[in-house]
Amino acid sequence: MGERLESLVTEPFAAEREWAAEGVPVLRAAAEVPQPSQETDRVSRRIKRFYHLQCRAFLRYCERCLFPQAAAEYRLALEASRPLPLFQAELSYQVTYNEGGLWSLYTQVRESLGPGPALVTRRGDTWDLAAGYPVPLKDFFPAGTAWKKRLLAHAAEEIQRRERAGAGRWREDWRKELRRRFNPQNFYLTAEGLAYFWPMYAIAPAAGVPTFLLPYGDEVSAERNPQS
Repeated sequence: MGERLESLVTEPFAAEREWAAEGVPVLRAAAEVPQPSQETDRVSRRIKRFYHLQCRAFLRYCERCLFPQAAAEYRLALEASRPLPLFQAELSYQVTYNEGGLWSLYTQVRESLGPGPALVTRRGDTWDLAAGYPVPLKDFFPAGTAWKKRLLAHAAEEIQRRERAGAGRWREDWRKELRRRFNPQNFYLTAEGLAYFWPMYAIAPAAGVPTFLLPYGDEVSAERNPQS
């Protein structure tokens, strides 16, 4: 039986693609995902396959969805004698926690499709390195905890604190959208606490991904508490 993984050593796996309309580049895509430095165990191999698949899915999305948009915008610009556009899309990652048998990170897609802020889409993953599978959010709270209610309350308190400090703008209906757009998959661990987030524009009109941090303590821990 193999030795239990307490942390995971990774290195970037990168890929780039470019698409052209009538010989003119209109879309460039760059992807960088984590890849285990060694593949001597099933967990490392599974994680490698998972993020390689994510990389391929991102490139397919660029080709099938973004490239037609870029080509259409190129033709419109050509007809109107405007500067020719060059769309860009980037997939990146950030490892945020890597100890005690847990490996946590977020991956992020940034789409720059002309004027205006880039569209950012984030995904969080937290892996149990012993089992080789992602850990659900509820497992970081004591059994019986109303964890969703606690996270929503903490986010609401933080929004109100930021409003009083004049930090950031929020949608008028942020309270309703906070509950409606909550996704228990949108989280990752950090050294300071559990970070959880909402999609861009879900609760705030400004650019960026609204993210909140619940510090570790009696309510939440960086150790698993599997619940039935």
